[in-house]
Amino acid sequence: MAHWNRRNVLQSAMAGLATTWALRSGRAAGETLPAAAAPAGGPVRELEADVVIIGAGMGGVAAALAAARNGLRVVLTEPTDWIGGQLTSQAVPPDEHSAIEKHGANQSYREFRTRVRDYYRQNFPLTPAARENPLLNPGNGSVSRLCHEPRVALAVLQDMLAPHLSSGRLTLLLETEPVSAEVEGDRIESVRVRSTRSGKEYQLLAPQFIDASELGDLLPLTKTEFVTGTEAKEETDELHAAATANPLNQQAFTICFAAEYRPGENHVIDQPAEYAFWSKFVPAMTPPWSGRLLDLSYSNPRDLTPKKLGFDPTLAPTKALNLFRYRQIRNAAFFTENTGGGNVTLVNWPQNDYVLGPLIGVSKEEADRHVARAKQLSLSLMYWLQTECPRPDGGTGYPGLLLRGDMMGTEDGLAKAPYVREARRIEALFTITEHFVGRENRARMLGQPADRATPPEFPDSVGVGSYHIDLHPSSAGDNYIDFASLPFQIPLRSLIPKRVKNLLAACKNIGTTHITNGCYRLHPVEWGIGEAAGCLASFQHHRKTTSHAIAESETLLGEFQTMIREQGVETHWPKS
Repeated sequence: MAHWNRRNVLQSAMAGLATTWALRSGRAAGETLPAAAAPAGGPVRELEADVVIIGAGMGGVAAALAAARNGLRVVLTEPTDWIGGQLTSQAVPPDEHSAIEKHGANQSYREFRTRVRDYYRQNFPLTPAARENPLLNPGNGSVSRLCHEPRVALAVLQDMLAPHLSSGRLTLLLETEPVSAEVEGDRIESVRVRSTRSGKEYQLLAPQFIDASELGDLLPLTKTEFVTGTEAKEETDELHAAATANPLNQQAFTICFAAEYRPGENHVIDQPAEYAFWSKFVPAMTPPWSGRLLDLSYSNPRDLTPKKLGFDPTLAPTKALNLFRYRQIRNAAFFTENTGGGNVTLVNWPQNDYVLGPLIGVSKEEADRHVARAKQLSLSLMYWLQTECPRPDGGTGYPGLLLRGDMMGTEDGLAKAPYVREARRIEALFTITEHFVGRENRARMLGQPADRATPPEFPDSVGVGSYHIDLHPSSAGDNYIDFASLPFQIPLRSLIPKRVKNLLAACKNIGTTHITNGCYRLHPVEWGIGEAAGCLASFQHHRKTTSHAIAESETLLGEFQTMIREQGVETHWPKS
């Protein structure tokens, strides 16, 4: 398999495609603006747009596509050198609901999925049977109907953005982070961003801003009110809410990695520096964890009893769930003979969930320390799999496991960025609580049996989703919180802050609670949130109004919903 130098490819592509409009500093319209190529030093340049989007994960890309196709000039920033967030730099195959092939996702998300399959057909040496399968699952993983390599998602998303980059309607600033903001009353005037490679800064000016960052980075910079961690039960009255609020009690994050199995070979990595710690580590959880973290047992998310898992990269039948097959992203049987490469799995398991501290609400130094230790945990898991993992034949370890850093685009073999499950959440016009999406909580509120509970119909729905409420163990010692939900809608008001007039949330930072974030954080839902935000930015721009006015006007809201439905946005689930 070819090893790509994606950074070079990206820089080349951006230099050839990315154009921009005139800068106030005098840059000519149409001149290319790759952030990584900007010279260090010099004055801060101002860049104007109709909308500025901070974060190019799934929500950010969907927002940019929606805004650009509806005629807006867009600036999109991304802290890594890969767009795509969960799918790419975080390396997680899409978690989706069981009806995804038929309904429950926007047309643009379906286009993305179709393009992934077509990309394999056009570029990979598939067997005839795999090529002709309309529902091709390239990795044959069991977690999703579309398990695939992160680089494929990256290529597809780049292709989807390419027309807007070429036209100059979209400017993409990679390896660029927000550092400050200018705020006047209830409005954001500008956001300053900095290239992490060159140090060059830009002042981004727009009438509208969208926060699509993985942690809600724009919220503290713009003094937008937000919530982190757990709310108290007396505050939300949710069935599964914590007894007390704790802003630092946040879901585990994970440093993912890919591993290929090459039987008969030896690819054992050097023993990680913290292996002695992690190999004996027992998470301090309430209720208790099942034992050591590096083990093939874990706490069953549904009832927290110890549950046995399996791991066999030979893909022989196992009595328990085979973790190798679970998030498998390359299935060698789908490729023609003598093309090289074996089966590859993506490791995002309970065993490499990091619970020793959060990323939000702590200093940058502490957050960086947690990320470094999370990397040590993942490397320790890899080493444990290679050397100590129990095998069905009674032996231990699979030395033929190869860390596929080339698939991650990194030298250390790990994903570029942490897989983040929980961000800062805006104090929104409307906060989605468990009463609206939790099956049991909803049933109690309606006085119905749980199996007959029906979800609410939000009059301002701008999207749909479906996933059980899934909270991983937390930094304050909560074990799994995992229970049934109802198919749900995305209310427009949850994307709009209570006070700030020209900011929209576009991913995990919408108005949910700690509990309901557990079902609104998955791939197709984040895409739907982002697309709604991008469409809303366009609608209010062309109507010369505000998101608050649209949310409060039945007429404007109806016109907006008609617009997005005509563009393939699903706002309701089928009645059946």
